Amino acid sequence: MVEGAAPYGAVDDGAMLVRYGRIAWVGSRSDLPPHDAVRTERLDGRWVTPGLIDCHTHLVFGGNRSQEFERRLGGATYEQIAREGGGIVSTMAATRAASEDALVASALGRLRGLTATGVTTVEIKSGYGLDAENELKMLRAARRVGVEGDVRVSTSFLGLHALPPEHRQTRGAYLDLMIDEVLRAAHAEGLVDAVDAYCEPIAFTADEVARLFARARSLGLPVKLHADQLSDGGGGALAAAHSALSGDHVEHVDEAGVIAMARAGTVAVLLPGAWLMLRETKLPPIDLFRRHGVRMAVATDCNPGTSPVASMTAALNLACVQFRLTPEEALAGATRHAAAALALSREIGTLEVGKAADLAVWNIERPAELCYWLGAPLLHRRFHGGRA
Repeated sequence: MVEGAAPYGAVDDGAMLVRYGRIAWVGSRSDLPPHDAVRTERLDGRWVTPGLIDCHTHLVFGGNRSQEFERRLGGATYEQIAREGGGIVSTMAATRAASEDALVASALGRLRGLTATGVTTVEIKSGYGLDAENELKMLRAARRVGVEGDVRVSTSFLGLHALPPEHRQTRGAYLDLMIDEVLRAAHAEGLVDAVDAYCEPIAFTADEVARLFARARSLGLPVKLHADQLSDGGGGALAAAHSALSGDHVEHVDEAGVIAMARAGTVAVLLPGAWLMLRETKLPPIDLFRRHGVRMAVATDCNPGTSPVASMTAALNLACVQFRLTPEEALAGATRHAAAALALSREIGTLEVGKAADLAVWNIERPAELCYWLGAPLLHRRFHGGRA
């Protein structure tokens, strides 16, 4: 999956040496150098890719929102449900009521769907606690998911996700709490890898997000943004203005925003599961991203309300079928571009010397099958840090 190589960066009849959990050599088997390997894994002609990276999830949460799914099928909109106290706020109540152990257990159940589809790295956001105690509880649970689930976890602090009911009349106090206290405490405890926010009319304004991002910069943390999902609010340009790692959703971003993202190196994270579940009609501007050279990642957005998707290969299929990505673009979106969206390009995302030996081995005859099949069990084996 190295950019600029043969399609998919494919190496026919390939071989790889792994030492201490890292790739020590990769290439054609005929060129394999002398080595002192203590174990040989023969894969009988199967395809090997980088372990897939799910760079946008809300994997840790309490309860579920199947009742809202029924309401949306009956005609209610996401915005209507949110304004009536459902949506994120209903998940907040369930998350606050759950213990840390319960949150870890339920998240590990969902994680099994991701790892069974080749995922070795997953991003997990907070944002359903919406107070100091429960945002920290979510982030601690996310760290534990990485250890207990044998995956690499990148955490994002999403304190500006929704306004909790107790702060409907004290919005400023809530911003003070999340930005000045909770983020600082989470960072001090080593629980945060990036800072995210939800910028929409039903959520938080560009000025409020800018204040959060300024605090993140002061702590040395990169930022990400839920941008232009439901409307064109200048989210793509806002993300770029703050040198964000990624702008996520971006269905409504305009060309000026796309150009700004390209100049800033901000990755567009496409979330076709949410687009499907919300029955959206506005497609992300894929041709503009291509024309201006914006890297496109693909993720599940696994969450209880708008994307109950726990399969990375399903996300790849939907990205191709709904958004018209090519299979090679989609697979790049779940490997090297997803790594860039998490600031992990030096560590994962391609099979190159020095990178972590996070690998997925597939029962397929050609790479496009990873996007072609919907629901088929394609994974043969998964290696995380060289360990099966």
